[in-house]
Amino acid sequence: MLRKIRLPLAIMALAVAALILPLVASADNSWGNYHWARTANPLTLSLGDNVSTNWDGALATANTDWNLSAVLSNSVDPGRANPKNCKPGDGLVEICNSTYGFNGWLGIAGIWASGDHITKGYVKVNDTYFNTSTYNTPAWRQLVMCQEVGHIFGLSHQDEDFTNPNLGTCMDYTNNPGPNQAPNQHDYDQLAAIYTHLDGFNSWAPAPADGGSGGGKPGSIPGEDISQRGKAIGADGKGRPNLFELDLGNGNKALTHVFWAN
Repeated sequence: MLRKIRLPLAIMALAVAALILPLVASADNSWGNYHWARTANPLTLSLGDNVSTNWDGALATANTDWNLSAVLSNSVDPGRANPKNCKPGDGLVEICNSTYGFNGWLGIAGIWASGDHITKGYVKVNDTYFNTSTYNTPAWRQLVMCQEVGHIFGLSHQDEDFTNPNLGTCMDYTNNPGPNQAPNQHDYDQLAAIYTHLDGFNSWAPAPADGGSGGGKPGSIPGEDISQRGKAIGADGKGRPNLFELDLGNGNKALTHVFWAN
């Protein structure tokens, strides 16, 4: 009798473990091991504001929300890029909006990395879609801006299913942006884990005093066609490729997160 009882109990234990494991796996929303090198916390990136007035509020709010993390203290500074190409200088981040065309995406976040260290980054939000009645809302603007800026720090998504219940974070894909306009505690915990160790150098740079593009050549932005962004290495909940990697040689890469329109 004892053996008969033990077998069902063992099966039940395995079933519970199977349910728990995916939850544990999804708890990590770091973007690989990518992070900005720095010799001290908090990280103090300069986010270049190349956006028009109808995006200024979303960018300012996103920066304030992300700076609630103990490891971030970033600033929004005058932009240093042409919004059409949004090229960042070494150690800098540029945030841009423009009418990039009906190419399928609402927002893009791109980083360059040397090994695991991020060396520059950019965000583009596509007014071709945000000028339409579907996306021209404060909630959609805030969700996309918050998420794309979050990628620049080395975060990925907490969830990529558009139809399941919202997680209350902008790092969650959704068809209903209302509850998902800001980071949640899990995002802050993940940032703390990513930036728990220090490096022997800084890969970020302070905002140039002259408002220029930084201490090095601006990064060459891949074309708007996804075929120019390298190989697809990830897909969203609808099966669309949303993460791309372009090998630049010598341990250097350009990586792109794409937020597709529904």
